[in-house]
Amino acid sequence: MPAGKPAGERCLHLSVEHLCQLFGDPRRPQVCGDFDADPEVCGDSREDAIRLLGWLEQATSAA
Repeated sequence: MPAGKPAGERCLHLSVEHLCQLFGDPRRPQVCGDFDADPEVCGDSREDAIRLLGWLEQATSAA
């Protein structure tokens, strides 16, 4: 995804287990490497993370 990932679109590099397939790879985008999965941003569960990150993506999308 050389131009970045649009809000609400699943990353092409996520496995079916929701793991980054570029982890440790120099091609991994810097924004992903810089992301800190803080409980304030991601909550306490996968369900919280999906909800909170979805809200953040929607709130900050250009459209």
